[in-house]
Amino acid sequence: MTAFKKLNPKDLQFDPVKKIGMEWMLITAGNAVKCNTMTASWGGTGFLWNKPVAFIFVRPQRFTYQFIEDNSLFTCSFFDEEDHEKLQFCGTKSGRDTDKIAATGLHLLETPEGAFTFNQARLYLVCKKLYFQDIEPGGFIDSSVAKHYPEKDYHRMYIGEIISGAERIIEKTSGVR
Repeated sequence: MTAFKKLNPKDLQFDPVKKIGMEWMLITAGNAVKCNTMTASWGGTGFLWNKPVAFIFVRPQRFTYQFIEDNSLFTCSFFDEEDHEKLQFCGTKSGRDTDKIAATGLHLLETPEGAFTFNQARLYLVCKKLYFQDIEPGGFIDSSVAKHYPEKDYHRMYIGEIISGAERIIEKTSGVR
């Protein structure tokens, strides 16, 4: 079992543009009976309503969408570079057809709050849903944004309060034999 060190959300320090946009994350929601995960490269973190928050975007046709709808918690999990292929797999396969967790060798981990992440995660954030809003094309000020929606399948944005987080403890080797 992997050991994690609990983090206070106010002490979280990482570059969300790099972590989310370039390295990606897994968004996971569900319960002990059934959960699903998906790769995301759109989202962010910040401070809103006097709370540390994460915001994520999920298209309604994604299998994970209903899991987020049906549960009050979701996680955003970040991984090391060596796990990038697993994240790529989770972003190209649907949980409707494939057990992505088994196929990638990821090991599900229930957090103390009852959310789900993975033993292999480098860092995870547990988020409690606060708000959602469907993307409205009438709100696009820059019309070039519409090119991301050729099928008019607009995302739903969720804002979640980051209620906890944890970072994997990396064991250091002393080099002494």
